[in-house]
Amino acid sequence: MHGVETGGRAGPGALPRGLVCLLPVAAVSYATFLLAGVLSPEFDLVGGYVSELSAAGRPFRHVYGAGDLLTGVLTVLVALGALRKLARRPLAVAGWASLGLFGLGAVGDAVFPLDCAPSLETWCALRERSGHVSFSHGFHAVTSSVVVVAWTAAILLLALAARRYGWWPALARWGPLLAAAHTVLASATLAAMYAGHWLGIVQRAQITVLCLGLLVIAWALWTDRRPTAHAGTEGSGHAVTGHEGPGGEGPGHEDAGRDVTNVSPTGAGGRR
Repeated sequence: MHGVETGGRAGPGALPRGLVCLLPVAAVSYATFLLAGVLSPEFDLVGGYVSELSAAGRPFRHVYGAGDLLTGVLTVLVALGALRKLARRPLAVAGWASLGLFGLGAVGDAVFPLDCAPSLETWCALRERSGHVSFSHGFHAVTSSVVVVAWTAAILLLALAARRYGWWPALARWGPLLAAAHTVLASATLAAMYAGHWLGIVQRAQITVLCLGLLVIAWALWTDRRPTAHAGTEGSGHAVTGHEGPGGEGPGHEDAGRDVTNVSPTGAGGRR
């Protein structure tokens, strides 16, 4: 069953807690660039871009690459779980599919690293400009582009689904803002890449917004579990009032002559 009827409106359903908890882990693992100040002090935090941290031959490259790989795998698992467990409305399906594509792009970033770090090594920058790089180095630009585009599409589509279908208040509120901020920062990253200035700072701000988006999705899914579970509990029982007889039609024999003026308006076990 996909979705739960709550208040006359079909809800999205609920993901298992274990799947929801994967998203905060994915957000943290995608922020391994924050370790560069300790693990890679020689790295240019202002002008160097994050993918250089996991370039072939760089110290601790496996730490940064593992962060991308873990984020990608966990995000794909969440997206597949959402497509299977939650209500299949067009915007929501497109959003979860885009989130899964983002995860595949993150896996691709880890599997196809750069050959070297252009911002640190002049020979690497010259090879890159002349096109004398490996397939992995060149394809990394493709996977990184998939990450940016797919994540923006995912957060925007899920936010639109939240607004259209009355789901996930956190996504409805913050999703459009995060999508707009990520689009602006992604465009600024491209501009900084061509200009050769401030690339590191702008890209780190972009990735920070991306990580925040994963946390917002997790928050939305987690908080949506409570009303869904509550509605399912209340909807599973059959309320019997003092006005119905054993067959549910008219007053029962015992209630026919009973004074019911003192009955609480909330009924037995009711809520005020």
